[in-house]
Amino acid sequence: MRLKFSIVFVSVLVLLLLSETNHSLAQTEFEKELFNNPLNIQEINLIVKDQKETVSPEELSCWIKITPILKYTGDYASEAENVNYCSHFLFCDLVQTQRDKNKLKKVSLVFIDEERISSFLEKLGEKFKQDPVDAKFKIEDGKVATFSLSQDGFQINIEKSVAIISQTLLKNSANVQNIDLPYNILKPEIDSENVNQLGINTLIGEGTSDFRGSTKSRIHNIQVASNRFNGTLIKPEEEFSFIKNLGEVDAENGYLPELVIKHNKTEPDFGGGICQVSTTIFRAALYSGLKITARQPHAYPVHYYNPQGLDATVYIPRPDLRFINNTPNYLLIQTDIEETKLTFQFYGTGDGRKIETIGPKIVQRNPDGSMKTTFTQKVYNAEEKLIINDTFESNYDSPNKYPQPGQEEKFTEKPEDWSKKQWKEYQEANGL
Repeated sequence: MRLKFSIVFVSVLVLLLLSETNHSLAQTEFEKELFNNPLNIQEINLIVKDQKETVSPEELSCWIKITPILKYTGDYASEAENVNYCSHFLFCDLVQTQRDKNKLKKVSLVFIDEERISSFLEKLGEKFKQDPVDAKFKIEDGKVATFSLSQDGFQINIEKSVAIISQTLLKNSANVQNIDLPYNILKPEIDSENVNQLGINTLIGEGTSDFRGSTKSRIHNIQVASNRFNGTLIKPEEEFSFIKNLGEVDAENGYLPELVIKHNKTEPDFGGGICQVSTTIFRAALYSGLKITARQPHAYPVHYYNPQGLDATVYIPRPDLRFINNTPNYLLIQTDIEETKLTFQFYGTGDGRKIETIGPKIVQRNPDGSMKTTFTQKVYNAEEKLIINDTFESNYDSPNKYPQPGQEEKFTEKPEDWSKKQWKEYQEANGL
């Protein structure tokens, strides 16, 4: 029985000793005399430029771990430092002589979980990140001029921020309230000073459309949307996306409810009339000799887009209008509205290309208003080699399949899913 007890006792001592000597953590470790005075940081504010995020005490408790220990301060303390820490006080009391016990010092080990902090900052970085803004330009007196300056962006420097937070927390200052985090500057691709390096010196092509007969709210949406593209630059070989450059379409971005084609019906929604803009850009891209990579016609013929066969419908997130800038340099988009005529012009560097278009031709017209059209775009380079030969076929359904409420019925009474603010804006725009 005495032997069995001895074996169990020794086994327990070995396990305790192993737990002491294998004390290795990937966290930042710092020794402080905090045995009876734990860290007392209530909360901190992380500040990046003019933005602030408050870290709660609950989150901070996951960043900081405090382990009370007994440290041996005798003659051999420096020879085996990793075994001089003893957090199991009973074990220390059993194995230490009275002389050694007198050389034990009560301290605390503070562990900073840098991985946890880094994970927190990764999420915060997405929230606080500010993307750079490219400069926008315009054609003025035949020359390119800046009308919207570029702006630098920024994002949190995670590595440096983790180090600063760790150092600040380890100072054990109860007065810590704010920590300014370092950040990296993000430069825009198109700087305001690059205007003379873009190679923009000639009109490549243009497209037009007529929105005569549009309601005031539809005209308003056309103006808002076309302004989004005015001054936009397209890099060489870049695929332009109408949806990406358009951004959000809602009341906050200045749009009003107006007729759109969706869910096999013609009904009011924010941004009705934007397809006038996408159609005009499509025509400008065709007549500039650009490669069209995505285009879809409307469900049925719409008189705003005459001649039929040269329209492009868009709706977030799809369908989209996309094309590639296959010219040698940047393209600059310029927009203009004169009375009811919308014009998009593409300025860039001439490369001697020639554009040939055939159509649009109506190849089939039916009594119910449905029709089929075709349009061909051929582009030749300066050596007269054919580099693009695309045909765009459009199959339009009958307008009768897409019912829309009568003008009087729909626009004199607030639809159930509209807010009072939306209805008020619509009434003001249309003089109701």
